[in-house]
Amino acid sequence: MTPGTPRPERRGEPLSREIIVRAAVRLLDDAGESGLTFRTLAERLATGPGAIYWHISGKGELLGAASEAVIAGAISAGSAGARPPEAVRTLALGVFDAIDAHPWLGTQLAVNPLRPPMLRFFESIGRQVRALGVAPSAEFTAASALLNYILGVAGQNAANARAVSPTTKRAEFLATTSAAWAELDPDEYPFTRSAADRLRDHDDRAEFLAGLDLVLAGITARLAPPP
Repeated sequence: MTPGTPRPERRGEPLSREIIVRAAVRLLDDAGESGLTFRTLAERLATGPGAIYWHISGKGELLGAASEAVIAGAISAGSAGARPPEAVRTLALGVFDAIDAHPWLGTQLAVNPLRPPMLRFFESIGRQVRALGVAPSAEFTAASALLNYILGVAGQNAANARAVSPTTKRAEFLATTSAAWAELDPDEYPFTRSAADRLRDHDDRAEFLAGLDLVLAGITARLAPPP
């Protein structure tokens, strides 16, 4: 075994679909979608590819099951009994954190709209939009706007993290980028220069929620009738 190679996982129970999916999530986190192969997964599970095929038919099903396992917790976390705006914020932040921790998830949700993970996510958003009192004719528009904002910002945040060298600290990266913005031509980039300090000190999750509140405020003001 070469240095840095993950050791095979020890199992005290027979191989099952749940064990395979858990290992697949960890492999996706470590190596991304391109690194998820049945051979590599079998090595981690100290078994043969055939044993995995007994439970999972192929890579597409495995990706769907891994996405389902991750998104299920984000959808169900802490929204029971909450008012619709707060329920949307809880749902959105759960998905934001899930994509931040599992960068491959955003792509899987976006490119597979007919699979259960994406359908469950959209259904959860749609139910809260309906609870807001949005007119039936505008429910799809409102739910789609929320969906696109959440996946777009969460996916971009995860992409930004992957684009930076693993040895680079976030504060250092933002400080360097902020300094570069401050040196831009004031006539060509007046706004971007003025935002340099904000970039250096901003919190990703706080900015995400602030933008979400803007979307919710627009939905409430434009699409939901007054009480």
